[in-house]
Amino acid sequence: SSPQAAPEAPGVAVPTGCAAGRAPSPRDDIRDCSAPHPVPGTAVVTQDKAALWTDSRYWTQAERELDCNWELQRTTSIESIGMWILEAVPAGGNVTVDPFLFSIDTWNSYSRALHGSGRTLLPLETNLVDQAWGAQRPPPSSSEIYSLPAEFTGSRWQEKVAGIRQQMEQHSRRPTAVLLSGLEETAWLFNLRGDDIPYNPVFYSYTLLTNTTISLFLDEPRLSAAARRSLLSGCPGPLCVELQPYGQVSAHLRRYAQDNVTVWLGTEYTTYGLYSIIPQEKLLEENYSPVMTAKAVKNSPEQEMLRAAHVRDAVAIIQYLLWLEKTVPQGQVDEFSGAQHIDTLRWAQEHSHGPSFQSISASGLNAALAHYSPSNGSSRTLSVGEMYLFDTGGQYLDGTTDITRTVHWSEPTPLQKEAYTRVLMGNIDLSRLVFPSHTAGKTVESFARRALWDVGLNYGHGTGHGIGNFLSVHEWPVGFQSNNVPLEAGMFTSIEPGYYRDGEFGIRIEDVALVVEAQTKSEETFLTFEVVSLVPYDRKLIDLSLLSPEQIRYLNSYYERIRELVGPELRRQRLEEEYAWLQASTEPFPLGSARTLAPGALALAPLLSVLLSGLGA
Repeated sequence: SSPQAAPEAPGVAVPTGCAAGRAPSPRDDIRDCSAPHPVPGTAVVTQDKAALWTDSRYWTQAERELDCNWELQRTTSIESIGMWILEAVPAGGNVTVDPFLFSIDTWNSYSRALHGSGRTLLPLETNLVDQAWGAQRPPPSSSEIYSLPAEFTGSRWQEKVAGIRQQMEQHSRRPTAVLLSGLEETAWLFNLRGDDIPYNPVFYSYTLLTNTTISLFLDEPRLSAAARRSLLSGCPGPLCVELQPYGQVSAHLRRYAQDNVTVWLGTEYTTYGLYSIIPQEKLLEENYSPVMTAKAVKNSPEQEMLRAAHVRDAVAIIQYLLWLEKTVPQGQVDEFSGAQHIDTLRWAQEHSHGPSFQSISASGLNAALAHYSPSNGSSRTLSVGEMYLFDTGGQYLDGTTDITRTVHWSEPTPLQKEAYTRVLMGNIDLSRLVFPSHTAGKTVESFARRALWDVGLNYGHGTGHGIGNFLSVHEWPVGFQSNNVPLEAGMFTSIEPGYYRDGEFGIRIEDVALVVEAQTKSEETFLTFEVVSLVPYDRKLIDLSLLSPEQIRYLNSYYERIRELVGPELRRQRLEEEYAWLQASTEPFPLGSARTLAPGALALAPLLSVLLSGLGA
């Protein structure tokens, strides 16, 4: 059924951030409705109340920036939102939402939360935030949609289409079409990129791929000449891409669904607005589309490209660390200027297309805000007496990067040193883990937390996320959450444990790692991680007495690999001072200072055995 018009006076509106894989562009911002800097989460607005739900990373920021009209809810659970709505909206009221900003799964979760309450969930035909913008709403992007150069694609788009069609033929339901709603899906499938979303090289689009036709919905005049030639190169025939206006997707899908068809889609990313058009009996619903799962497993060329991007990215980070060592003691750097400088260093690297997200540059107590970003005018000066956390990433034609390092330029406190070391231990323990193929990420995630748990510490965010090839820095469905797909060789994920002490300091150590086959004596396939981020950790913050010999051996092996891969690139770029800094920073650690086994700790193998047997990985 098609979306119905909402009543004139809805009881409540629920605008949200980047649901359904369609990240917000500046024209979709809701900052004027809440905080001066957008806080990811869900906003609920009634005629006399307003509330914002967000996770622990943004609580302090929201407290600072929301005015008295807003209630801050320290959770992201839809159950909590539903309970608030039940109190704020009387029975018989309506909850109206934009169905093109909600995935199917999110819509269904809200529907369940309100079921039997006398409140009705209804789709809006006109987004209320769009109306609030009025004439001040920024225009849609007019930037070019372009084809990736062949050397940065991994495989031709025609080969990708053939692979998806093969999956359609092999599926027991024999779907006649695949519907793509996530922006990354269409960009990856056709080897196209754009600039519609800040930090993400994607463009607004939908795709309907059938056994014999391809319909691509986008702003056609923005296609580059090369992109147009590529898409039309198979015309006429089953590899001919029919270019359709972006706004015609609903009408086209409605016509297609009138025939004897089965449409395969992913409920995590497909918008409810499109889903509601297709009769239920003509749907093949899975968590993720076949394009989303195919994109998650990188082929050999894609793996090599991401490795190469991380080598050059390491050069920029090493330049930054050396620059900080020189300038911070002079009081010349604040959080904002630091973030600007790392962006500048990345832009200078080959194939750079700028940062992959707004840089997190946080000193002292600001680092306790896990995803704090400074602004010009409200930015702390970096001090040698405080910890400094920077979480930054780059977009390169051959890959996307994301790395976090935490440093101290003087003498850290015993608590800071132990907390940092335990975060590092968690990073190492997960990075060196060996586990069976197709193990769920959630099954092994606790290895990143174990060293913190041993002393009653923890962190409130996820442990990792997938990452793209010149696509999103947070790429689903890879990661360590319960709704992520099992780990396979060829997947990339971040590994990023942390610890945050409110009002004092924050620590996070993040690396990107490739899932690879482990060398074992077993005939069955086991996996492990190959860390592709190549920047040394802060030696001042490491308490070697807490590390096991195996952890120190791992560190030394990692540092040797950094020297082998990044050292030659530094010399190729004639960065001799940075090369000397790298050599000093990657000196092997002595094994003699390692512990044997920390009190209360379990050996890695027995703990993994317990987890796998208990969770049925």
